Amino acid sequence: MGQRVRYAVDGAIATITMDDGKVNALSSAMLGDINAALDRAQADADVIVLGGRPGVFSAGFDLPVLREGGDAAGSMLRAGFDLAERLLSFPAPVVIACSGHAIAMGAFLVLSGDFRVGAAGPYKITANEVAIGLTLPRAAVEICRQRLSPAHFNRATITAEVYAPAQAVEAGFLDQVVDAAELDQAVRSAASQLAQLDLAAHSATKLRARKATLHAVHEAIGLDSADYAATLAG
Repeated sequence: MGQRVRYAVDGAIATITMDDGKVNALSSAMLGDINAALDRAQADADVIVLGGRPGVFSAGFDLPVLREGGDAAGSMLRAGFDLAERLLSFPAPVVIACSGHAIAMGAFLVLSGDFRVGAAGPYKITANEVAIGLTLPRAAVEICRQRLSPAHFNRATITAEVYAPAQAVEAGFLDQVVDAAELDQAVRSAASQLAQLDLAAHSATKLRARKATLHAVHEAIGLDSADYAATLAG
């Protein structure tokens, strides 16, 4: 997995930590490393923790690749939303350790976890696409729809509202916010509690509860990919 992603197992808990030394850009390589770590975790552990480096969970897709466009950008976009779909349907509980900023695709990954703990601080949690001149992808809309409260869903998507961690709990981006120094302990506590679940029942119930969401996200990914391919062809 190289230097972008660290993987560790402690008892029943596998921890996947993104750390590219910068803003944890979700490049195709980073996304591939996360998927490889999830493959390992599925065999090694009962609960998965996905976190970032101090001060930043992820600032979203690799912007230079996105701006350049072409097939590389299309593949990266598809891989990002495929990962979100995978997290939403992952057979084990997924705890998100939101260690700081979570922007665009970073925020969508946060929204795809089962329990999300954020660090308090001067951090931004936002779907900022509209603010930077991009139409929010259909898949992103569906990921936001399944977790954000109705009023905040509109504010977060249509007006690209920026949330501080405490506000993000009310909106639905996070379940809990703790002091940054307490983040690891709070995440470990949440993961340990989830490890007590009947994992077969958890997986089956997750798929049942999210059936409509998973269908909508899957269909949206296909439509978004088709739109992008048409843009390249045109």
